[in-house]
Amino acid sequence: MSNTFAPLQNDTFLRACRRQATDYTPLWLMRQAGRYLPEYKATRAQAGSFMGLATNVNYATEVTLQPLERFPLDAAILFSDILTVPDAMGLGLTFAEGEGPRFAKVVRDEAAVNELAVPDMDKLRYVFNAVTSIRKALNGRVPLIGFSGSPWTLACYMVEGKGSDDYRLVKSLMYSRPDLMHRILSINADSVAAYLNAQIDAGAQAVMIFDSWGGVLADGAFQEFSLAYTTRVLAQLKRTGVDGTDVPRIVFTKGGALWLEDMKPLDCDVLGLDWTANLAKARALVGGAVGGPGKALQGNIDPNVLFAPPAQIEQQVRKVLDSFGTPHIDRSTTGPTHIFNLGHGISQFTPPEHVSALVEAVHSHSRAQRRV
Repeated sequence: MSNTFAPLQNDTFLRACRRQATDYTPLWLMRQAGRYLPEYKATRAQAGSFMGLATNVNYATEVTLQPLERFPLDAAILFSDILTVPDAMGLGLTFAEGEGPRFAKVVRDEAAVNELAVPDMDKLRYVFNAVTSIRKALNGRVPLIGFSGSPWTLACYMVEGKGSDDYRLVKSLMYSRPDLMHRILSINADSVAAYLNAQIDAGAQAVMIFDSWGGVLADGAFQEFSLAYTTRVLAQLKRTGVDGTDVPRIVFTKGGALWLEDMKPLDCDVLGLDWTANLAKARALVGGAVGGPGKALQGNIDPNVLFAPPAQIEQQVRKVLDSFGTPHIDRSTTGPTHIFNLGHGISQFTPPEHVSALVEAVHSHSRAQRRV
């Protein structure tokens, strides 16, 4: 189907992804459409379950837009889950209330690995339909980000069968049968690339790879089992969206600040950082100089800052923005840029009015920085 979408009114986020100067530091929040919002809880109750929400185009569109009705955020992110891809592989995803995701089938031996294949993307049609629906509903207000889990992060869930505290099963497989792990990761990488390309074709204006569990790996194992497969995904991604403009690529490894030097050559535009990273050091390492190549940085306030009173939130926002330093303001060239975000997903217990304080502080302080 041919999609024509309204022209973009606020391209601050995309400009920052491309390392172009902006009037202020744009922000969006990981898991911004979610359980901390009472309107989300009401919609989820109507849908009956998390997957009922994610697989229904109207509900997915509604909850994606909910945070934008409340807060002047600079991007929307598709409401979905990273585990839709292994679900489409036939592993049987369910979400029990308060328990998190579970798979009916797990991948722990050669027979299970042999059954894996890149899924038919038609099984994920509900995701692509949601992307198009959201893009239309946004009507050009802000850009839409599509996303996927990284090959390694998906493999963790596929082997463990659910979230894990110690990653015992997935690491046991990785150390005892690296050949099997590499086969899982190869299939995952090609699946993720096909999945993100289909989101781009449906209207996503930027795409993000969540390497949520990359940071649990040992040095050396991270490069071999996570970074190599993120690289394989990036190599296959489409560069141009349905509007004929480039689609920025964001990579976020939780706990990955250690490996910024290794991530510098990644074929992506933006590197996401968690709250353990020092933004000034990251900027010096990978941010690049004005007029030269480099990566935009995204992050990285501790999500738990949002439990402090608004005055303290404002103080912590200033710390993060000041830590990145003076943004580049020359519109005739590219240079170091910053997209404000949390260092991980927002907690379901966050008071929404504290999010308002955060957004206001980011926009006002970052404007003031540019007037210096």
